[in-house]
Amino acid sequence: MESYKKLLLANRAWVEEKLSVKADYFERTYPEQKPEFLWIGCADSRVPETDITGTEQGDIFVHRNIANLVVHTDFNFLSVLQYAVETLHVKHIVICGHYGCGGVLNAMSHKDLGLLNKWLRFIKDVYRYHEAELEAIGDEKARFDRLVELNVIEQCRNVTETSIVQRSWEKEHFPYIHGWVYDIRTGLIKDVAMLKPGEDINSIYHYDFGSSDAERH
Repeated sequence: MESYKKLLLANRAWVEEKLSVKADYFERTYPEQKPEFLWIGCADSRVPETDITGTEQGDIFVHRNIANLVVHTDFNFLSVLQYAVETLHVKHIVICGHYGCGGVLNAMSHKDLGLLNKWLRFIKDVYRYHEAELEAIGDEKARFDRLVELNVIEQCRNVTETSIVQRSWEKEHFPYIHGWVYDIRTGLIKDVAMLKPGEDINSIYHYDFGSSDAERH
C-alpha cells in the first residue's frame, strides 16, 4: 500500500477512536476555536505539539518554521501572531525548540545551503551574541544543546519586541511568553524562560501607543 493511503486509513481510525470516547468530539470545536495557547515551534516532524503536551484539537494555535524563529520581517509569522493575540486573545505564547535541531546544527557550521543561508543567519546572530559563553563550552554536543536553549530565549525576547504583544500587554495584561526546549531523546520538555506581561525590555524596543491607538480608532 502506498504511504499516503496509510495516512488516510489512519485518519478514519483516529476519527472512530475519538467518537467512541466522545460522540460530539468534532461538534464541540466546529463552530469556533478558543485556544489558550499560541505555539511557535520547529517544523521538525519529531515535535508534534499536541502529542507532547497531551492537548486536544482546538487547544493550541500553531505556527511552525525551521528552528522556531521569530523574525520581524516574516509576514506569515506576524499574521499568525496578530490573529492569535488580537482575535483569539491567547493567554500564553510558547516558543518551543528542541535538542537535535537541524537548523541550529547547520547554523553552527560553515555550509553553504543556498536560500536557507538567509534564514539560518538569525541563529548565527544568536551565536554571535553569546559567543563567549558558547566558545567556553568544550564539548561540542553540550555547546549545540546550549545554542538550542539560547535560541529559544532570544526568540522569546524577539516576540516581546513586537508592537502586537506590547499593545496586548498594555490593554489586556497578557499573553505570558514561555520558552521551552523539547528533548527528543527523553520526550520531556525543559522550561528555559518565562516573560510576564509588562516585563522590562530594552527601552529602544518600547512602543508608545497613545497617538497611534487614537489614529487607529
